[in-house]
Amino acid sequence: MAVEMRLPKARKPFSDHVDGDGQRHLVVPGDTITTDPGFMRGHGTYMENEKLIASVMGCVERVNKLICVKALKTRYNGEVGDIVVGRITEVQQKRWKVETNSRLDSVLLLSSMNLPGGELRRRSAEDELAMRDFLQEGDLISAEVQAVFSDGAVSLHTRSLKYGKLGQGVLAQVSPSLVKRQKTHFHDLPCGASPISMTDREVISRLRNCIMCLVSQKVMLYDTSILYCYEASLPHQIKDILKPEVMEEITMETRQRLMELEG
Repeated sequence: MAVEMRLPKARKPFSDHVDGDGQRHLVVPGDTITTDPGFMRGHGTYMENEKLIASVMGCVERVNKLICVKALKTRYNGEVGDIVVGRITEVQQKRWKVETNSRLDSVLLLSSMNLPGGELRRRSAEDELAMRDFLQEGDLISAEVQAVFSDGAVSLHTRSLKYGKLGQGVLAQVSPSLVKRQKTHFHDLPCGASPISMTDREVISRLRNCIMCLVSQKVMLYDTSILYCYEASLPHQIKDILKPEVMEEITMETRQRLMELEG
């Protein structure tokens, strides 16, 4: 009987990030964030005995004098301009219902969709009858948040050719709190990920496992962290990336490189 064994490997010491006042970024309910009266209370915090205390588990975020705690596990709260991936759940009159991991279903209006070929014109009765030919239940789409209603529901649009129906890829579902906000969320990584050849499909599978590895270790997701994790995973087979000991090893290497990058 074959038994797989891994020898111990020397690792560089790693310490969590800390704030300027020595408090860790990661807090749990009841943790004191600061006793400085000069800070203002934001979401996920409350005041007690002149202390600012966390009311949810998450990461401390500071904007000038405002302190809030961003929960690690939460539903997506839409903001205008966000790029989202959603799944069509229902075809309705002149609109599609879209699941975007929000509290409420998102909406994509027929008038907010880019017609096949990028044609610009008023939508007709024929277009309304052909809606299921454009998008049907189960389809995955990329879209941009056009508006957020008072109840939190999100209105989407796909008027640009870079948005629309997705296919031939892999969907990795992660908490929105782990997706780092950037100027762009479309990335062409140098490792490649175009689903054409078997080699490209293997790259996609490796990237997917790397993303799930980073998520399990609560590492923020953005192009640099994903690429570093991908490079750290190359000595391992794709199927082995999600083994606990391998996940720990490549995540530690990724964190170390990110810390060196930040100086």
